[in-house]
Amino acid sequence: MLIHPQFDPVAFSLGPLAVRWYGLMYLLGFMLFLWLGRLRARRLPELGFDAQSLDDMLFYGVLGVVIGGRLGQVLFYEPGYYSAHPLEIFAVWKGGMSFHGGFLGVLAAMWFCARKSGKRFFQLTDFIAPLVPLGLAAGRLGNFINGELWGRVADPTLPWAMIFPQVDSQPRHPSQLYQFAAEGLLLFLILWLYSARPRPRGAVSGLFLIGYGALRFLAEYFREPDAGIFGHSYLISMGQWLSVPMIAIGLYLLLRNGKTTT
Repeated sequence: MLIHPQFDPVAFSLGPLAVRWYGLMYLLGFMLFLWLGRLRARRLPELGFDAQSLDDMLFYGVLGVVIGGRLGQVLFYEPGYYSAHPLEIFAVWKGGMSFHGGFLGVLAAMWFCARKSGKRFFQLTDFIAPLVPLGLAAGRLGNFINGELWGRVADPTLPWAMIFPQVDSQPRHPSQLYQFAAEGLLLFLILWLYSARPRPRGAVSGLFLIGYGALRFLAEYFREPDAGIFGHSYLISMGQWLSVPMIAIGLYLLLRNGKTTT
């Protein structure tokens, strides 16, 4: 039976400053965004993005991820805890970031960037959609290192079933690694290949919404459900509730008869 390694969440210390693995994974995700973005801009110059516009999108996107992700965690998943411990809202270094909240934050940031640059909203979202999944993969590695967001109880004969000692002694699915592979690596491969040639405006964004929403919906069956605002639900989790509108909007964007390519 595999046992979670119980990593030290602190990667290294610089005097009184403790640098945590969780923060390093976010930094890795942002670096991958820049690297892939510059590669995509060079390969598809007709999209009209340069290094400066990419830097602007990253700057405002980081604000959207951090603010939206934290507020999403507070409002969607742990409102009771944070209402009793309001100062903990600012302790982002301890983990606790909602993807769906961060996603809404990034949409707001891209709307602002579109207004600022004179580009259309879906021009920006279609450009950045293939750049996001590897950052999500890095975030899931951070979850695994922290030993958080563990999976549901698994069949003990499952070869990769893992015990998380900080939870209990039962074998569980290492759901963080499932999400690393599916929402991170697989989704990146699908979007990178699909976006390699011009597509109708909004189609790449739509495929991202469908891909992430569907893969997250499936992953929730292996992940211990969060309590959320409705309490624990083993029928449909908060993550699944929040993924359903993503899939619906993505289908609309992908299937509509758009003529303008992006």
